[in-house]
Amino acid sequence: MNISALAGARRGRWAISFADLLLLLLGFFVMLQASGQRRDAMLAQVRQQFGGHASSPMEIHAAELFLPGEALLTQQGRKRLKIVADRFALGRERLEVSSRGTDAGHQRFDGWDLSAARLGAVARALKAEGIGGDRLVLRGLDQLDGEGGKGQVILIVAGR
Repeated sequence: MNISALAGARRGRWAISFADLLLLLLGFFVMLQASGQRRDAMLAQVRQQFGGHASSPMEIHAAELFLPGEALLTQQGRKRLKIVADRFALGRERLEVSSRGTDAGHQRFDGWDLSAARLGAVARALKAEGIGGDRLVLRGLDQLDGEGGKGQVILIVAGR
């Protein structure tokens, strides 16, 4: 066998190892991305295995709680939030309250201000019904329109 041919074969070995490394990294990032889409379900299962209870987000349409174009709770809205507060009253977990989407604003508020005011009104109502302020966590507003034009949706999640 020719010595120069043998040396040339040895020089090309790094390319195969490098290609293997790149394919492994590509596979790793594909798996990482695929598992990221199931993150909430996985975290709920882990929480359940370690003694917590799995909680799914409670979605409430703002139109069911508030007067149209206002951040004032209706009687039905107060009753609904009382039921939510009673459900979580005995627990110690934090309640994350967030908002997704916007409703059309009117004279007093534009859509973004209306969503923020409604989110604050929900938090105040839960606090008035016995949920401690240290347990409430308000998250920022998702300013995108609600899914399929649903308007503003209030999300309440326990244990985060």
